[in-house]
Amino acid sequence: MTMLEIYIVSFTTLFATIGPLDVVAIYAALTTTVSSQRRRLMAIRGTAIATGILLCFAFFGEYVLSFLGISLPALRIAGGILLLLIGIDMVFARSSGGTSTTAEEEDEAALRQDISIFPLATPLIAGPGSMGAMILLMASGGVDALSQSVVIAALLSVMLLTLCLLLLASQVHRFLGLTGMQVISRVFGVILTALAVQFFLDGLANTALFAA
Repeated sequence: MTMLEIYIVSFTTLFATIGPLDVVAIYAALTTTVSSQRRRLMAIRGTAIATGILLCFAFFGEYVLSFLGISLPALRIAGGILLLLIGIDMVFARSSGGTSTTAEEEDEAALRQDISIFPLATPLIAGPGSMGAMILLMASGGVDALSQSVVIAALLSVMLLTLCLLLLASQVHRFLGLTGMQVISRVFGVILTALAVQFFLDGLANTALFAA
């Protein structure tokens, strides 16, 4: 793939797994009684922490998997299945623990005054889906530093977009409404589902069973 194709695939995958619009909706609901200055600080802090978490998974996730004896084809197959489940949930507008908070986590978050670390940074932004996607995208780039730098650039782009949307959370929520956000989420869900199947097929193609 060309660098532009890698960027588009990475951006689309991360946008779908992080789900900035879903994050904005939950964030707006959890900060209705918080001052605008405090909301801004929590948005910046939460996005920065989530970026650090995802960068750690980007640079060290594959080494941890290698240490555990998990091969790249196995990672692609497992990642494909995980992203497929997330994509299906997005298409049917269902909430899942892969990209959002559970009911128990939302109840705990409602009692907190500072939600920048939990649940904003994790699991809303840096959740299981985005962590797995980050490892998968970096591994798919191989040892090519340029390809991996493009993946990192896509991550930073999505995080910057997420921060901008969080800073404008109330306005975005009013402008798009629930229907508008679900339409966008469904579109990216369809794209993510196709990408997940491709990751799965690439993983199968590189196993000993199909390599010949």
